[in-house]
Amino acid sequence: MRNLALLQRGIAAASRLAVGVAFFALIAVVTLQIATRTFGLPSPVWTEELSRYLLLYMTAFGIGLSLMTGELVNVDLVQETVSEARAWWMRLIAAICTAALGAVMIWPAWKFTQIGAFQRSPSLRWPMDIIHASVLVLSVLLFLFALLRVIGMIAGSDDGRPHLAEEE
Repeated sequence: MRNLALLQRGIAAASRLAVGVAFFALIAVVTLQIATRTFGLPSPVWTEELSRYLLLYMTAFGIGLSLMTGELVNVDLVQETVSEARAWWMRLIAAICTAALGAVMIWPAWKFTQIGAFQRSPSLRWPMDIIHASVLVLSVLLFLFALLRVIGMIAGSDDGRPHLAEEE
């Protein structure tokens, strides 16, 4: 179980780093947009497009972190009205369903990514498979984080409750 915790921490750390890099790039792009428009300079057309792509990747890299910290949509009210044993089973079933959803999304996301190889983005002229891959990354990370939670709950090292980032 120690290896499981190390794997989970490693994936979480890599996800945090990726979200941070994407967010820093987004800040730089938006700052360029604001600065050029403020001073009456022509704003590069590609900044709008790149901003959207960076938001897609921030979401993709952050999905697993959101699952772990409880920031995804959650129905805590019902869990608080039942016994701890029932609440644990509800969390386990929710984690299994989330892992299943992530797993089911992987193949269509892969096909979607492949379709993008035949297209180019309008202003950046990047192959769209780079952009479409954000959906694949999201699917894989959602599956991995949910599966790790399920394994941890079954092994007894995780209670399925949200974990604050400081605790990890």
